[in-house]
Amino acid sequence: MKKWLYIVFCGFCSVAAHGQIRMPTGGSLGSGQQGGFGSGGQAKIDDSTKVIYGPSTARYFLEEDIFNNHKTLYRIDTSYNAFHRYNFVQRSDFQLVDLGNFGTASRNVFFRPIEQLGAQFGYEAYTPYAYAINDVKYYDTKSPYTNLYLALGGSGQNIVRFDHSQNLSPRLNLGINVQRFTTNKQFGTSGQADNQTNLTQNWGFVFHGNYRSANDKYTILGQFNHLNHNVLEQGGMSPDSLNFATSRGTEYDNPSATFRTAQSWERRNNVHIYQQYVLAQGFQVYHVFDYKRNIDFFTDSDLTNARLYGFYNNYYYDTTRTHQEVKFRLFENKFGIKGRYQGFNYRAHYRQRIANMRGVYSKIDSTTGTYRLNRFENFVGLWLAYYLKDSTQRATAEFEYLLGRDFKIKGEVVSKWFTAGYLSTFTSPTFLQLLYDSNNLRWSNSTRLVNSNNIYGQININTKSIRFSPRLDYHLINNYFYYDTAAIARQYTSAFSVVRIGGEAEFRPGKFQFLTHTYYTLVSNDAVLRIPRFFANFRASFDFVYAKVLYLQVGAELHYKSPYYADAYMPLTQQFHLQNRIKTEGVVYTEVFLNARINRVRLFVKMANAAQGTYQGALNAGYFSTPFYPVVGRTLGFGVNWPLFD
Repeated sequence: MKKWLYIVFCGFCSVAAHGQIRMPTGGSLGSGQQGGFGSGGQAKIDDSTKVIYGPSTARYFLEEDIFNNHKTLYRIDTSYNAFHRYNFVQRSDFQLVDLGNFGTASRNVFFRPIEQLGAQFGYEAYTPYAYAINDVKYYDTKSPYTNLYLALGGSGQNIVRFDHSQNLSPRLNLGINVQRFTTNKQFGTSGQADNQTNLTQNWGFVFHGNYRSANDKYTILGQFNHLNHNVLEQGGMSPDSLNFATSRGTEYDNPSATFRTAQSWERRNNVHIYQQYVLAQGFQVYHVFDYKRNIDFFTDSDLTNARLYGFYNNYYYDTTRTHQEVKFRLFENKFGIKGRYQGFNYRAHYRQRIANMRGVYSKIDSTTGTYRLNRFENFVGLWLAYYLKDSTQRATAEFEYLLGRDFKIKGEVVSKWFTAGYLSTFTSPTFLQLLYDSNNLRWSNSTRLVNSNNIYGQININTKSIRFSPRLDYHLINNYFYYDTAAIARQYTSAFSVVRIGGEAEFRPGKFQFLTHTYYTLVSNDAVLRIPRFFANFRASFDFVYAKVLYLQVGAELHYKSPYYADAYMPLTQQFHLQNRIKTEGVVYTEVFLNARINRVRLFVKMANAAQGTYQGALNAGYFSTPFYPVVGRTLGFGVNWPLFD
């Protein structure tokens, strides 16, 4: 392994020696892989000093910028700041919680108000592993652009990404993004000879394109977005694998898994098209089309262990096996006008959604049961914005109404010095929260709207070497949906509140960088919503140059959540639910890392969970982020990113 890394390092140095590099500056804890240490890299230069191709000749834009009439061409990211954060939980600044391993079911740590009106599917545990429709990059390149990314995280955590985009004409660009990752089990196996050591497998890809007419009056953006995610479910460690009687933390010795034959599979196909046409100066019409098809499977061919450990409370049809299949289909069209009038940007729209869910479950006599929900929804909406000369400073107001049901009102002011906003929503429960039937779980709930009133504010203080952004979030919630200790969907019909105070701070003395991100949260009713009281991230790094061509960043990163009764996980429904058995977290997660850039090539080496086994001297002690799912232990990871512009 060391020899291989040395060969790769020497090869990169040899290639980079013919390039030119600029010293990076800046940075942000919240930027993750998009950290802000400058753009890095330069366009390629031939012997005649003629500029050929590089990051400045391959730019991209986002649909949101076109939609808001503020098209911005962004430069390809070649920064190495926080490049070691390949893990999805880390890239969210640890504001996601998974099952302790790469690619497993996930949820948000903090309360997030629902902004999407209308009936939603409700299966979101694997959403972070799909390409987000709104984040797809549309390119305008002067040459074919290819981006290669590989991360080997240790303990079977591997991820590969391949991006390619090129202009077929000055106004037409096509591209593709591909992601593949796999993860191995950390417990419940019989060693390398076990033919079921794999835990998760993921395929994701996006085929995208954009075109604009010669006079720029007509623009169309489109994408086909696919996710195929497979998990061999374990149900957590079996209770007899744990020792809670020690003062040194939770300990386990060769733990077994609750499930041995369970499997989940999710497949998504999304078609998204945005188009607009300029009818007159300052006046446009637009249309957005979405087709979504989701399929979620769960199967367990042997329920022996589930019965042994009391995993389910009920077996309605079969005590030997469970099979569940839930399908969701959505057609959505949005028609609107937009433009600019006397300094204001405006939009008005009509939106129509046709959605349905169909569930199929197995019975003991090899027959199946079914259930179904359908919705036909019509919306109207209005959006207004006033931008200063600097488009990052703005005031916006938004209103949307689902005829006869949901509505949303939102106002926000963003400036260099502060951000403040208010959001009020009445939203429909998800299809899953309304109706579910299976061999082990079932419910049928009313369609009472979920209400939240949200106020947030942030102050931005920036100097040459200091950035400080304190923040306050307040949520008043009514008719909140949650999953109880039996994993049944319930609605709490009284009001309760959530207050979160904290913020981000950054200090950059010379080549050092210190970043922190902390929150303190109070929930008035933790019988239905559990959030850790204290949350903190800290990162320290030092940047320097070696041999004039190798730019390096060495540092350490810490993360901590105070102990709390974190939600448990129910694989059958892919939902997290209340539990009162054990507290999780309460341990400082530590990483040490080395990020580097040689010309355009970026790479990292890091030790994840570096402090494992040092907690109060417990060499085999671990900790849970989700009950009965241990966080992956100490591992050595390596990653490389190589963009190609010709």
